[in-house]
Amino acid sequence: MTEHTYREAGVDIDLEARAVRALIDSLTYRRTGAFSMLGNVGHFAGLIDCGPYVLALAVDGVGTKMLVADALRDWRTVGIDCIAMNVNDLYVMNLEPVAFVDYIATDALSPEKMAQIGEGLNEGARLANMNIVGGETATLKGLVNGLDLAGTCLGVQKKEKIVNGEGIVPGDRIVGVPSSGIHSNGLTLARRVVEECASYDTRLSNGKTLGEELLTPTRIYHEVLRVTEACTIHGMCHVTGGGLLNFKRLTGYGFSITDPLPVPEVFRWLQENGNIGIVEMYRTFNMGMGYAFVAPEKSVAAIQSVIPGARVVGEVTGEPGVWLKDTEME
Repeated sequence: MTEHTYREAGVDIDLEARAVRALIDSLTYRRTGAFSMLGNVGHFAGLIDCGPYVLALAVDGVGTKMLVADALRDWRTVGIDCIAMNVNDLYVMNLEPVAFVDYIATDALSPEKMAQIGEGLNEGARLANMNIVGGETATLKGLVNGLDLAGTCLGVQKKEKIVNGEGIVPGDRIVGVPSSGIHSNGLTLARRVVEECASYDTRLSNGKTLGEELLTPTRIYHEVLRVTEACTIHGMCHVTGGGLLNFKRLTGYGFSITDPLPVPEVFRWLQENGNIGIVEMYRTFNMGMGYAFVAPEKSVAAIQSVIPGARVVGEVTGEPGVWLKDTEME
């Protein structure tokens, strides 16, 4: 049986990290005067100093999940994914999303497809309680093949309420929050396995088809803002592309995942049928944990009271790195 990997499917996480680092290293200019940048490029969102407040910008897209929507001719929920991938990157710093602009690049416009995309964008905005204030549509025949959906989100927060990981210490608990499924990352590998080993109509034992599983919209973790009001949180992580490796963005300390959340059936199906190693799965997909809090033990009960299903999956260690049980993630 062919062993599938994210790299073999066309996405090299390590190369992507090096390429992003090369880009970031070139971004040396800093604005003079008011409204300067806070922190460094590379966290989940970029921060702007606005006196007692901080403004933040995040940008992201739906990625190759759009190809699944095309295959099923169902674009009703991808707008939720676009909103979710942005606002979840703001929530990790305790930022409240307030405004959004979308960007649609396509080779040919379709009113039907645009109406369905708008339906999802509107629902995502409702779930995140923010305004869609504008956007841009570009017909780029010859440059784009199909349709790409992305967006940029504006967040705001009082400066003293920002959570950036600086408070994380060894012994802090890692509290995982369940995902709604595959979310919007790893779809290049997931599509490869489905298309080579089955079809989007293949039905799992839970009654859903693989197509339905892959199109399930990304969970919007709007409960985060209530959690941070209820207890002390030292850091948060949105588990997207790169899987557990996203924790490295928070601090130089290590993260030991000793008791991961239950793995949904769609991931088990992909692993078995794609002959994918367990480490590759956890460095590509969220594996059932789409978000995580890093907090002192005393905060665990408060987190769980706001978000049922959240539970401790591990703790912070003094040694740098990320471990899944006894295996280091690289």
